[in-house]
Amino acid sequence: MAHTADTHDVIRVQGARENNLQDVSVDLPKRRLTVFTGVSGSGKSSLVFGTIAAESQRLINETYSAFLQGFMPSLARPEVDHLEGLTTAIIVDQERMGANPRSTVGTATDANAMLRILFSRLGDPFVGPPTAFAFNVPTRTASGVMQTEKGGRVEKRVARKEVYLGGMCPRCEGMGSVNDFDLTAIYDAGKTLADGALLVPGYSMDGWYGRIFAGAGLPMDTPVGEFTQDQLQTLLHGEPTKIKVDGVNLTYEGVLTKVKKSMLSKDLEAMQPHVRRFVERAVTFTTCPDCDGTRLTPEALSSRIRGRNIADLCSMQVSDLAEWLRELDEPSVAPLLKGLQHLLDSFTDIGLGYLSLERPAGTLSGGEAQRTKMIRHLGSSLTDVTYVFDEPTIGLHPHDIERMNRLLVQLRDKGNTVLVVEHKPETIAIADHVVDLGPGAGSGGGTICFEGDVAGLRASDTVTGHHLDDRTRVKDTVRRPSGHLEIRGADTHNLQGVDVDVPLGVLCAVTGVAGSGKSSLVHGSIAGRDGVVVIDQGAIKGSRRSNPATYTGLLEPIRKAFAKANGVKPALFSANSEGGCPTCNGAGVIITELGVMATVESPCEECGGRRFRAEVLEHTLGGKDIAEVHEMSIIEAEAFFAEGEGRVPAAQKILARLVDVGLGYLTLGQPLSTLSGGERQRLKLAAQMSDAGEVYVLDEPTTGLHLADVENLLGLLDRLVDDGRSVVVIEHHQAVMAHADWIIDLGPGAGHEGGRVVFEGTPAELVAARAGLTGEHLAGYVDA
Repeated sequence: MAHTADTHDVIRVQGARENNLQDVSVDLPKRRLTVFTGVSGSGKSSLVFGTIAAESQRLINETYSAFLQGFMPSLARPEVDHLEGLTTAIIVDQERMGANPRSTVGTATDANAMLRILFSRLGDPFVGPPTAFAFNVPTRTASGVMQTEKGGRVEKRVARKEVYLGGMCPRCEGMGSVNDFDLTAIYDAGKTLADGALLVPGYSMDGWYGRIFAGAGLPMDTPVGEFTQDQLQTLLHGEPTKIKVDGVNLTYEGVLTKVKKSMLSKDLEAMQPHVRRFVERAVTFTTCPDCDGTRLTPEALSSRIRGRNIADLCSMQVSDLAEWLRELDEPSVAPLLKGLQHLLDSFTDIGLGYLSLERPAGTLSGGEAQRTKMIRHLGSSLTDVTYVFDEPTIGLHPHDIERMNRLLVQLRDKGNTVLVVEHKPETIAIADHVVDLGPGAGSGGGTICFEGDVAGLRASDTVTGHHLDDRTRVKDTVRRPSGHLEIRGADTHNLQGVDVDVPLGVLCAVTGVAGSGKSSLVHGSIAGRDGVVVIDQGAIKGSRRSNPATYTGLLEPIRKAFAKANGVKPALFSANSEGGCPTCNGAGVIITELGVMATVESPCEECGGRRFRAEVLEHTLGGKDIAEVHEMSIIEAEAFFAEGEGRVPAAQKILARLVDVGLGYLTLGQPLSTLSGGERQRLKLAAQMSDAGEVYVLDEPTTGLHLADVENLLGLLDRLVDDGRSVVVIEHHQAVMAHADWIIDLGPGAGHEGGRVVFEGTPAELVAARAGLTGEHLAGYVDA
């Protein structure tokens, strides 16, 4: 007879209503691989991440003391009637890894920590403990009286120059590069401070800054070029100093002192565009001359194992480092070597063997970051946990998808529940159980259309079922190029002096396995040229108040139309300006800080979460008030602003572009922070389609798109080309490859095994030649 404990074999969800879910109830089998499918915006993430994983994490957080919970992010209970059978959820998402310039692949995966111990044990000459090899730890010297309490008595001893060893290069502070400021980009020497001499973003003399500079004793009406040496030193390099301004205690800091702290401590990639432009203009980064970019002290670099120091090992490709370690036979550190070997082999297993440990974590793509996080879980002894993956095949060549599938199955076979949100048919095919959500997106989705095995999904009358076996044929005729972009001797990252002509006036796909050099070629040699618009999946900067309507400039014509129809001024129809509810300042929610307890967000009682003053909502356009417009989906809004009293042609034009890129299901007021990487990229595409760009560069535009939506995207790319633009896409999706006019395939492998052009020509020629891995997989896809 079965034990009672063995009967809990499902995760039971009842009445889930998070976001657009419409009272969803579902039973998910434990210790199986369940794939969630459905069009973008159908509610997959709301069910998997917003309900199941969120509640699991919230319950785990509740096991900690109230004191510890105060330091953790606060999680509200998801909108669901009942959840049972939950296990610990480990989320492996696509969020880019920290943008701290001191974070590298080695520090993020603990490989550096193991190498540091290895060198502290085996390095010749012996330098010191593991911290002596850490570029994040400075060497400190201390003198004075040291006190130690022992059994109620205090022992004192005088310390003379006690040294605590660290490996941080003192010149560049472990950054690997030193920076120099171009002062002409910091201030205009001919202007006074009061007239806006400072050119650094955010330094306006109208507010507190003006008072602080005056309070620090700087002359506000003297041109900066006429400052004395001391005044200039105070202005630029002043150390933090307490001052009193109008009876208020404030801290004065020199401009460059503050810029170093606030801007240069962040990764360039993670900055807001205007700040990034300023930094690129004002600061030159050069490799640190003392450590030659290794970030370490001369002592740390002098210690070697078999002729190599720790910086040499970190700069090696991971797959080569793993081979080098295999030859290291040292019984005294055998367990450490075994752990490090397993970690490095996991990199290769997961298709990241081409990375090096010194690679800054902020430069990894979303897919690479997700797979790097996976490495931590592959060797884990935990079983019976729920692993939640968000499109793990993003950024993977069809060849690498097979490897990823093996890893997912491996995790399941250890006795774990694996939940995967996915669009790729190759991964849907390995599922034990499929849950298809839909039928549409946004308010047209949120219900379960199918539940069962893959064969059942194929036979079902659902959008996913219909498109599961979609195969795009290779085009019979391709467009002829109108010219070429010449690339000569490209050697960014792993490119090996690549010479290639990128055709203009056509749809050109750049393909190859992950790490073959596609992004290096496109971002290193095409981006930055005149007329080139690059649209990637990087985060869109903005606050909780930013939404698709504010980002695309859509609200401008809508506010003017409301103002004109009601005879009032446009600022009334902005929640961030005069029209905002005074209680919540137009945010729609009241945020309550509860000290050590979790922070609580509750809808504003005055405006009911609608963000506007009551008197503003009395003004309507075509029978709708401004809050109702924010709540409309983009498709509804496009129809509303196209005709009748609500006709606003300028708004309708922007909305049509948003529908074109497949975002019709988003509401106008949805916070940007809730969008996925693929949605962000398509939003940028819609916003920039009106630009005067001649060449559009897209980085995997099919990311996060359902099979049915890929057709719409191909139609959109065709329209861009037919309008006289050139489109270059970095892409792994075979449907896009087959539809392209020209393919440039890089490889043949990843890392130093890649970086060369394997093939250039039409898709039909690639299929006929079956050139490289891409040719093999494309031929299989089109059944050639």
